[in-house]
Amino acid sequence: MDTPQKHIPPERKAIYYGGMALSVVGLLLFLSTFVTFLANFGNFDNFEGRARSEGFRAFGGIVLIMIGGSVMGVGLRGWAGSGLVLDPEKARRDVEPWSRMGGGIVQDALSEIDVVNRIGTPAEPAAPQVKVRCRECQALNDEAARFCNQCGSAI
Repeated sequence: MDTPQKHIPPERKAIYYGGMALSVVGLLLFLSTFVTFLANFGNFDNFEGRARSEGFRAFGGIVLIMIGGSVMGVGLRGWAGSGLVLDPEKARRDVEPWSRMGGGIVQDALSEIDVVNRIGTPAEPAAPQVKVRCRECQALNDEAARFCNQCGSAI
């Protein structure tokens, strides 16, 4: 089996940052719609053309934001980790840095809980207890008992 991956490959980093760039461009396109609306507030010259242009920019911006988010997901988790390639072994390798990080976070949280820390440490051995059997009913009693706690006869 392959050794666990300790870093993110440069190709995946490039895909991730490319998706981030697409998202930023989409956000700027979407927000530019509001700027042009405010700049032309009350101006009805070529209203239909401007409205069509703003609509396309807003819709195109939203589409670019969604595509950028999907591309970022592929860069983040890899082709198999994001579900685009159905290969469980490759998916496990793709998401290994995040699963290792998640396990580290859980381990850090558990290390702060006193009960969990005591579970891992060996308990002190209990002192041996001596019991005395009653001659009448055969019940076990403490060593210091003078009478049977089952039948009440003298020990």
